[in-house]
Amino acid sequence: MKTLTLALATMLVAGPVAAQQITGAGATFPAPVYAKWGEAAKAAIGIELNYQAIGSGGGQNQIMNRTVDFGASDAPVDGPKLTENKLLQFPTVMGAVVPIVNLPGIEANAVKLTGPVLADIYAGKISKWNDPRIAETNAGVALPNLAIAPVYRADGSGTTYVFTSYLSAVSADWKDKVGAATSVKWPAGNGAKGNDGVAATVKQVRGAIGYVENAYATQNKLTTTQLRNKAGAFVAPTLAAFSSAAESGDWKGAKNYAVNLIDTAGPTSWPIVSATFILLPQDPKDAARSHAVIKFFDWAYNNGSAIASGLEYIPLPKSVQDAVRVSWKSDIKN
Repeated sequence: MKTLTLALATMLVAGPVAAQQITGAGATFPAPVYAKWGEAAKAAIGIELNYQAIGSGGGQNQIMNRTVDFGASDAPVDGPKLTENKLLQFPTVMGAVVPIVNLPGIEANAVKLTGPVLADIYAGKISKWNDPRIAETNAGVALPNLAIAPVYRADGSGTTYVFTSYLSAVSADWKDKVGAATSVKWPAGNGAKGNDGVAATVKQVRGAIGYVENAYATQNKLTTTQLRNKAGAFVAPTLAAFSSAAESGDWKGAKNYAVNLIDTAGPTSWPIVSATFILLPQDPKDAARSHAVIKFFDWAYNNGSAIASGLEYIPLPKSVQDAVRVSWKSDIKN
């Protein structure tokens, strides 16, 4: 691959310029932080982000068809598919998926769930909130005699990939019968489109349970739960718990940056954490727009950590950011 020209290197450090629009589509998981980065970057470096949160599956399809400047996906694309479609994959931030519930009179994080129980809820094997298996870990909590209404993503979703990867890690039955993917055949429940759709549905339906990126739970003031982690401790969804899980990531051993942060070890680690990824053509139709995408995310690496942390995402380690910058220069044609 040709290296980037001096012009690109200059773009990475240049000050504000006339507004230039870049287009992206895909994952709803990082949409809140991309929106905030877009607002700040427009003022700082003159790049306007037009991002459509249509789900990871849609983002992969659009960039493979070259209808946007970049695609976004929470589910990492495997090596052969990246090669076939001439795509570079790199991470932007890490975030957490959290269960959300609508239980009248129940406060946030009062309910404690285990991975196997959560899997059996979505498998339709546990159908009432006062089921003995839920009550077993919730002494003192007034669990209602209320039907459980599972809500899942109806669209191709990286959040679903992350969530079902967790269910597959903690439940052999789920792994064998349903598995992990951006779209699965759900044994129970009803679908909603996007993280925002799941959040809205859970908020409206008594007895509902869903899964969303943490920012959607925070912004919509939804009731989250505790989860039992690999160490056997029940933990609440907090930035400290997310960061604890993120610190254990084996970035050096991850091909195409597809690091596994699911159910990591550590007494304080949240068990459902994932990086989210950008897909960028190695042979862009418009080199200037591709360079602008790189400039945008380079700015975000340098200046967007406080914004990300404020939304309870976890910034990438500097060593990973530096490795990505090397791949921009070596793997993208002029």
